[in-house]
Amino acid sequence: MRYMLLICADENEEAEMTPEAMGELMENYMKFSAEIEAAGVYEGSDRLQPTATATTVRVREGKTVTTDGPYAETKEAFGGYYKINVKNLDEAIAWAAKIPSAASGSVEIRPVWEPEDY
Repeated sequence: MRYMLLICADENEEAEMTPEAMGELMENYMKFSAEIEAAGVYEGSDRLQPTATATTVRVREGKTVTTDGPYAETKEAFGGYYKINVKNLDEAIAWAAKIPSAASGSVEIRPVWEPEDY
């Protein structure tokens, strides 16, 4: 089964990190990425730009309305994701728990719709 591991963290904490602490965090992500790739379950990942760069789109009464920023006011924001292909939710949970930001933020696990599920 394919799952998205959606990484949520407090952007303010990251912005206030020392260069050394940020370097350590990125090193931990590189190690995690290497581990998940070596395990053969990795399908993709990306780090997202801060929420200040986001644009939200809504269509109301046939008109497109855009808003700067994220879709909701929240302390934690999506900062990136990993897409994995594993046997079950338990395996997805085990991988999510290894993501470095899980120690200070959270990781939401969402199954991916497969074409045969439509």
